[in-house]
Amino acid sequence: CHPTYALLIMIKVEHLYKGFDGTPVLKDISLEYEAGKCNMIIGASGSGKTVLLKNLIGLMKPDSGEISYNGMKLSEMDYKAQKLLRQQIGVLFQGSALFDFATVLENVMFPMEQVHVPLSKAKARAKEMMKKVGLEESQFKRFPAMISGGEKQRVAIAGVMAMRTKCIILDEPTAM
Repeated sequence: CHPTYALLIMIKVEHLYKGFDGTPVLKDISLEYEAGKCNMIIGASGSGKTVLLKNLIGLMKPDSGEISYNGMKLSEMDYKAQKLLRQQIGVLFQGSALFDFATVLENVMFPMEQVHVPLSKAKARAKEMMKKVGLEESQFKRFPAMISGGEKQRVAIAGVMAMRTKCIILDEPTAM
């Protein structure tokens, strides 16, 4: 983990349960992610890693249990507080999720444009992050269909890093 992008938020999960149609997926999960460290979840396909991540960021609500960020319970945060929290967390889902109509550079710039980072600053930061993940400048004007699966994943990672969030959650970052 590069120190600039290390987890700066402490996350604590206590007795988390989540199921679908009566089938439990997460059963009594308790864990703690320490601030300033790289933490991981390892498990077999279908073991609930993505479900856990979606609960961590509030895309799913646990059936029971508690998730806390720096001691603040997610379930007790109002909409505004949850929104502010999500702005501090970068998320990369499985499969890269790139726009096929946009160039590689435009894909990395897109999240910054959504939070009104000035265009020149967004472009410079996007190029910097793309170089950090090993992409050559000759690739910046290509479209996702023109690059390999591994390169797509690096583009997506560069986009998450460019947001300079306090926490980055990567779901299957090496799965391309």
